[in-house]
Amino acid sequence: MLLCIDIGNTNTVLATFDGGTLVHSWRIKTDAQSTADELGLLYRGLLAADNVEITAVAACSTVPAALRSLRTMLARYYRSVPTLIVEPGVRTGVPLAIENPKEVGPDRVVNTLAAYTLYGGPSIVVDIGTTNTFDVISERGEFLGGAFTPGIEISFDALAARAAQLRKVEPAKPRSVIGKNTVECLQSGMYFGYAGLVDRIVGQMAEELGPLRAVIATGGLAPVVLDECRTVTHHEPMITLIGLRLVYERNS
Repeated sequence: MLLCIDIGNTNTVLATFDGGTLVHSWRIKTDAQSTADELGLLYRGLLAADNVEITAVAACSTVPAALRSLRTMLARYYRSVPTLIVEPGVRTGVPLAIENPKEVGPDRVVNTLAAYTLYGGPSIVVDIGTTNTFDVISERGEFLGGAFTPGIEISFDALAARAAQLRKVEPAKPRSVIGKNTVECLQSGMYFGYAGLVDRIVGQMAEELGPLRAVIATGGLAPVVLDECRTVTHHEPMITLIGLRLVYERNS
């Protein structure tokens, strides 16, 4: 089976594919301080628990230190397994229609490939996580750029740290947009505010692109606000892993 690994700022998501079928998936905390041996024990434990035997690995990372440990771990524990790390120079089939292609994170490239393969273009991938990332795909499958905003948890951690009477709360839908207590007020701003942020940015992008084929939500925090996002047409939590599978197939 092909093991795909997406190392994000907060979480690392893994999945195995048998051909085009996703078979297993796991979500673990990203720790940039983990050593290669610690990663080896963790990965081997996850795979052994589900009796998985891998035949190839495809990975991408937005955390350089974690990627370095992953490379060492794969070389030490999976030396005989073919490995593909998505980085500049790897053939993805995604034209990068931006000013400096070297700046584009590999997760955004594989998201573009997966979104265009699954839904066509023009389309937008909204990755709601540590950072909210908007990836814009043309009708020809080009990566056109996008937008960044601070993620839900970053914003509300900062609010709790800077406002003496406020605190961290569970990210959940409140009873009403008009909060009746401090917790509900915070949850209202979180839930309706971030859903509105997504809809506003997607709406402005659609004005420039024209009619969209799809708006795809992904990321670990997408379920928090997804029901209130009126512009989102699809939810695909594994879109980055699907993109990794597609890139591996193009290069194998």
